[in-house]
Amino acid sequence: MFNPTSKKRTIFFISFDIIISLFTLFLAYNLRFNFDVEQELIDNFYLVFIYLVILKVCAIRYFKIYKITWRFFALSDAKKLLYAHLVAYFFFTLLYYIFPESFEPFPRSVLIIDLFLSLIFIGFIRISKRLILESEHNINMKKTLIIGVSHYTQSFIKQKKEFYISAIVDIDSKEDSLIGSYISNIEVKSLDNIESIIKDENISCVIITKELTQDILTNIYDRLNKINITDIKIATLNNKESSLKSLSVEDLLARHPADLDKSKIKSFIKDKKVLITGAGGSIGSEISRQVVGFGAKEIILLDHSEFNLYTIAEELKDENIKLIMQSVLNKELLDETFQKYKPNIVIHAAAYKHVPLVEQNIQEAILNNIIGTKNTIDISIKNSVEKFILISTDKAVRPTNVMGTTKRICELYLQNVKSLNTEVVAVRFGNVLGSSGSVIPKFKSQIEQRKNITVTDKDITRYFMLIPEACELVLQAGAIGKGGEIFILDMGEPVKIVDLAKKMIELSGVEGIDIEFTGLRAGEKLYEELLLDDSDTSTDYKSITVANPTKYDISKLNKDIEQLVEGKDKLSKLKEIVPEFEHKVN
Repeated sequence: MFNPTSKKRTIFFISFDIIISLFTLFLAYNLRFNFDVEQELIDNFYLVFIYLVILKVCAIRYFKIYKITWRFFALSDAKKLLYAHLVAYFFFTLLYYIFPESFEPFPRSVLIIDLFLSLIFIGFIRISKRLILESEHNINMKKTLIIGVSHYTQSFIKQKKEFYISAIVDIDSKEDSLIGSYISNIEVKSLDNIESIIKDENISCVIITKELTQDILTNIYDRLNKINITDIKIATLNNKESSLKSLSVEDLLARHPADLDKSKIKSFIKDKKVLITGAGGSIGSEISRQVVGFGAKEIILLDHSEFNLYTIAEELKDENIKLIMQSVLNKELLDETFQKYKPNIVIHAAAYKHVPLVEQNIQEAILNNIIGTKNTIDISIKNSVEKFILISTDKAVRPTNVMGTTKRICELYLQNVKSLNTEVVAVRFGNVLGSSGSVIPKFKSQIEQRKNITVTDKDITRYFMLIPEACELVLQAGAIGKGGEIFILDMGEPVKIVDLAKKMIELSGVEGIDIEFTGLRAGEKLYEELLLDDSDTSTDYKSITVANPTKYDISKLNKDIEQLVEGKDKLSKLKEIVPEFEHKVN
């Protein structure tokens, strides 16, 4: 009997509308005559009521307002209710002027009073349940502070009904200050007073709805962390919808190059055939995404891993993509691929990068990293590829491990080979956040398992950059390269890994997790460098510099590489080719 149905809802609201209409018309008469209504005016009261209520019910039914669920009555439905009333009262007015004798005596001002009263009371009944439900809901919701005012902050507040917005703060900009203005009836206050606002409003959740600089974001996080606010979210906003994600360590470490030139990248990539080796890896897959986005004519994805190649292909699903399951060590097959597809640009991301694994597999690393790179460069030159870009690493600078040394030899080969019509360049950068070899996925896994985080040394530091931004700068460096350069990306200041671990524990909100120091692993050093010396050359972009070239007779280098592959004492030969190599076995 009490289960709600469309029929029961219609009967319920029609009954209420009839009762309310009777009440509002009675009240309208009394208000009009100061609660002293003459008997002759009351005689036709019920006739007026019957006509009005029939017209109202019909109009409300016509606008399908009886089909609206009580708890979901919205502003758009209130507009429909207004239209229904205007229609009903318009037709009653027509009836009155067509058949005036039927309604006389009838004071027409009562009609106007009744219109407003009916709208208020019938509208209030419709919205009452929603008000009660939202009031009950607000009691159980987290009180939330919004940081940063953008064009879409107000629409975000309307969309995210699950949050009870108690306060809004913004950065006090002298040029365009919004401090003191109101959004959704909430005063915008200064970020400077954030601690007292959180305390006064008893806030437990913070949402950032504006893109902030790295310094400001880090400062906000540190201030919130000191007052034990761990529920911090970042909103991604656009005209239609918004999404939320928890503040991550990637957000705190991310670098956003101010001089990223996407128009330069687009003109470099658009309508070109681009071949990417290691296309299914962390770097290769992101470069593949961006090359698709920048409008390449054809993208040749080459990877020896079936799973990695399948994964990136399933994600992109672009008709211009060609999938080549191949190893860069097979020079003949690689040459056939180049002859078949004739790429204009080659981006070589294929490499073994995991330092401890490479230390245990030196021969395989030499073959894959050095010979694979040499093969790809040689075949690019042979097939007159316009541009070849090598993905290098900061570990190639004064290397202490085999991986970094193999990449340094690749740089030496690239700088000294006779490249003929092909412009060959390398791009050197540090760790990318979230890559398969990064410490961040490892730390996240340890936190999820409620295990202590393992850090090799309390003083170890690393450079970090987001994968998308690193890859965009790689393409930008490739666009400006003329051949033989080693470009170095500005990675900002190095980050202490122990501080990174602490932030990840704080952001997780998981208690009882400590940091354990395990000692440096084989080939690992305390800090990384991006330059052998400080005599680098600037470019038109502050985020990209050029390392000084290192001369090495190409005939001797080819012979040294051949001896390295065939010889037994790999480490000694690596040291001979790269004198600055100081192997740390730890």
